Amino acid sequence: MISQPGQKNFLALKIIKKLVENGYEALYAGGYVRDMVMGNPNIGDIDIATNAKPEIILSLFPQTISVGEQFGVIIVVLEGIPFEVATFRSDIGISDGRHPSEVSFTDARSDALRRDFAINGMFFDPLTEKVIDYVSGLDDIKAGIVRAIGDPFQRFSEDYLRMLRAVRFSARFNFKIEKDTWEALRENAARIVSISAERIFSEIDKMLRQGRPENAFELLDQSGLLKEVLPEISALRDVPQPPDFHPEGDVFKHTIKALSLMKPDPSQVTAWSVLLHDTGKPATLTFQDRIRFNNHDRVGAVLSKDILKRLRASNHLVESVGACVDNHMNFMNVTRMRLSTLKKLLSRPTIEDELELHRVDCLASHGNLENYYFVKSRLETFEKEQIKPAPLISGKDLIELGYKPGPLFGKILSEVYDLQLEENITTRKQALSHVLAGWHPDQN
Repeated sequence: MISQPGQKNFLALKIIKKLVENGYEALYAGGYVRDMVMGNPNIGDIDIATNAKPEIILSLFPQTISVGEQFGVIIVVLEGIPFEVATFRSDIGISDGRHPSEVSFTDARSDALRRDFAINGMFFDPLTEKVIDYVSGLDDIKAGIVRAIGDPFQRFSEDYLRMLRAVRFSARFNFKIEKDTWEALRENAARIVSISAERIFSEIDKMLRQGRPENAFELLDQSGLLKEVLPEISALRDVPQPPDFHPEGDVFKHTIKALSLMKPDPSQVTAWSVLLHDTGKPATLTFQDRIRFNNHDRVGAVLSKDILKRLRASNHLVESVGACVDNHMNFMNVTRMRLSTLKKLLSRPTIEDELELHRVDCLASHGNLENYYFVKSRLETFEKEQIKPAPLISGKDLIELGYKPGPLFGKILSEVYDLQLEENITTRKQALSHVLAGWHPDQN
């Protein structure tokens, strides 16, 4: 018996039963079945395939969203949870590199044959608890391979994003890409540029966060896809590093190793920061007394933001990753920082992601985690109020003391706040006294 726990499964089963009770065939389909067979926790949606046509699905369920009725796809909503219910179909022609020009409603076997990879082409009948496999998906799971259904050149031409999906599944499950599928992928790699930036970003994001990202990026590099979707990462190969600090090798090897050291299920900001943190090194490489990359953090921050903007990432991700890359060398000096400077570092909104980036950056190179543990201990020691307390005084206080608004305001408030962070000033009265002792109201 294949386990199907959880509220989502219960609701999906209700949809299946209602379709069957009305005389239709209804099965679970796609990645949900694959993960169920492999014993993996399902991280996606539960998709349902049926021989009921769209108008029947719409009539049987009161809350639906018709997102692709012409392709036989209806969203059924139960208790606020959406389920994709699709009519068995065959696709005829591809109009835009993604959507079929025409569909023909058919049966389960024909529907399976139009799907991307055999491991994703199985169905499961929850009423009989039987896997229905027309494409030898079970055999491929047992053999540990990702194989396109039918002609791989045809499958990829229907949607070139499938090339990235092949890499992602291979990396995530530690499967090999089948020989003919790999050959077709390599020959078509340059065509990935026809896919929208948003869809490419989504696939790379999943590669980074679903497990074994290091395998994914090795495959992207070997296939020729990397230079098409992320040429800035491809450019890291063969960029030398000083062996005393980087015994692992060039910048590409360092980045791959850093990816491999991320904790499971990393945050989106952490994952992209680890991938992009050294993108500034090729442009800043110099040979002086030794190999140096002066200001590569600053250059890399700008480049990282440009890359993420090109991929249509959210503004939050763009700015957060830019901050992590920009600040990733600051950890070198944490043990020598003034208390006020350290507290400012610890109070940054991206500090947890920065700290995780620093950890894998160190482990992927020299291995010294002294500064990592120093910052981690300070984060645990300081209360949030201690790290970033509310300022004791404001511009309003300066005006009441007789100071006129101007450039001096910022200097005064910044100095007083630093002293507050250093705990040399602890009360509003002390802060005001310090101002009066240091600056005359007519000085501005």
